[in-house]
Amino acid sequence: MGDEMATRGRPRAFDPDVALRHALDLFWERGYEGTSLNDLAAAMGIASASIYACFGSKEQLFRQTMALYGATAGEPPRRALREEPTARAAIHAMLRATADQITLPDAPHYCMLILAAPTGAVENHPVREFLADLRRDMFATIRDRLARGVADGDLAVPAPGLDGIARYYTTVVQGLSIQARDGADRAELETVIACAMAAWDTLARPARDGTR
Repeated sequence: MGDEMATRGRPRAFDPDVALRHALDLFWERGYEGTSLNDLAAAMGIASASIYACFGSKEQLFRQTMALYGATAGEPPRRALREEPTARAAIHAMLRATADQITLPDAPHYCMLILAAPTGAVENHPVREFLADLRRDMFATIRDRLARGVADGDLAVPAPGLDGIARYYTTVVQGLSIQARDGADRAELETVIACAMAAWDTLARPARDGTR
């Protein structure tokens, strides 16, 4: 009887990981406000009551899908920042990884952090702030990589100047997403990246020859 009660309202073959992936796909396609619980139930293959039982509220489910998004589609740009040997190479690789991810043929052409946010109802304010916090973390991660470049000796920028450079490249990342959503292809995004890296040579000076 206990097993029957545990599985009531959802199929015995229910896989939470697969269901979460389906929820992510739907939120990614429609945004937070454009996705209803009924839509989610249909996409996930479970009853609405089971969504509450397994994942909590719609907001809690969305937060879990964003964690999955960050670990999958959101990881290549962050990995580029971590792994490239110089600050310049890291920023360039981050922009290119971003452009790659938002022009994949089997996924919506934009970043969820930028364009999945709700805009209207007051009750959705916590979700707006949640996504804003993730975007602020993007800025902080870029700034930290620039600071690492200063510490490593491949970048000579006074600490106060790092904020402006980090905010500029955060804005470029966000702009790439909007361009992709509006139809720009990978080659067109590459021209934006080329311009952004040309700006690097004005904004950020190398600390010594040969480190750029």
